[in-house]
Amino acid sequence: METSAKPGRSRARHDSAWVRVPLVFAVGATVVALAGCGSSKPAYCMDRTNLQNSVKGLTSAGVSGLKSQIGQIQSDATTVVNSAKGDFPTETSAITSSVDTLKSALQALPPSPTAAEIATVGSAAASVVSSVKNFENASNSKCS
Repeated sequence: METSAKPGRSRARHDSAWVRVPLVFAVGATVVALAGCGSSKPAYCMDRTNLQNSVKGLTSAGVSGLKSQIGQIQSDATTVVNSAKGDFPTETSAITSSVDTLKSALQALPPSPTAAEIATVGSAAASVVSSVKNFENASNSKCS
């Protein structure tokens, strides 16, 4: 009888160890998940960086440079606006408006623009840079 009692006790200890292993993993996974939540930044922070990179040098790009960049700028601006408009409605609205104005100004340029037409495009490009900078300043507390 003694031999049958030992396996029973041994099995009981072994079974309880298997119950504890999943519990330890579950607790560990929960701790890791909660730690990750505290340090995460909003999605628009990465979107903001992408837009900033698209806009860099915009005012010195020249008309042909602006025409080649406007598609990427518009795409990045749309992404930022969609991800941040709930938190920054004023700033994202300004981004949309300034990018739309720049795109319209570029589309309106004739093949041989006058100095005044180029100045209009330059002013629109400066407005885009300014609106992106304003959004950057407003979102720094969440993205830094």
